[in-house]
Amino acid sequence: MTQVSERPRIVRGWEWARPVRPVRREVLSAAPELEEGHPPLLFVPGFGHGAWAYAEHWLGHTASRGFPAYAVSLRGHGGSGPAPEADLRAYTHDVVQVAAGLPRQAVLVGHGAGALVVAHALARYPARAAVLVAPVFGGWASLGAALRRNPFGTLPAVFGGGLRLSRSQLFSRELPEAEARRYTARLGRAARRAQWQLLTGADPEPAVGRPPVLVLGSPDDRVVPATALTRAARRYGSAPLLFPGMGHDLMLDARWQEPIDAILDWLLKHPGRAGRP
Repeated sequence: MTQVSERPRIVRGWEWARPVRPVRREVLSAAPELEEGHPPLLFVPGFGHGAWAYAEHWLGHTASRGFPAYAVSLRGHGGSGPAPEADLRAYTHDVVQVAAGLPRQAVLVGHGAGALVVAHALARYPARAAVLVAPVFGGWASLGAALRRNPFGTLPAVFGGGLRLSRSQLFSRELPEAEARRYTARLGRAARRAQWQLLTGADPEPAVGRPPVLVLGSPDDRVVPATALTRAARRYGSAPLLFPGMGHDLMLDARWQEPIDAILDWLLKHPGRAGRP
């Protein structure tokens, strides 16, 4: 069977008619001491998180291994401008705009709901590769699972309130309590419309250029079940890379270095030579 590469839909009439409103975007970065020709990584946080979630550990560690590293706060999150009416299209626009402004073709790394934003961005930006960390892809099946696993935190989001996640859902018991409290205190909330789209939204369009995609997470994640990780990986023709004993926020948990090293090793060793200029 012959495979035909997907081509980007350049002309989107409804997007021209209703352009995304501009907003101030917070982008944090870390540069390697020596330029090794590796592609830049653009980290996209999940709902309620800002670029700070990557600045804690992953940005600096990525740069220490020779990769330029950037993290964007989606509008309404972190230090980006407020956007109470934002939707997934606006979040996707933020990622595409930042990626397009980087000096070289980037690798997109999304966590949680940020992985869904990255999946949408792949239909508009020809990424070098993509990594989906503990991806939350939504849909009615995911909504049912969320209600079963976290009814008191999910129900408010269904009716327009904030989606609430607990310390035990986000982190393993290995993370010191003081650090867990510090991180959870920084969590914000996504726009109501974006939350609803996350719970019920349609699948992303096919990625431009079929970039290699890595899916990773934890079988002990109390937000994303292992079956959801498998489904997400199958979407891209692979199997998930698992890190037992970790919570949903792999970039902040006690063993944060293991996943980011696995990501960077994959970029260097992947047959598609994603780690080479």
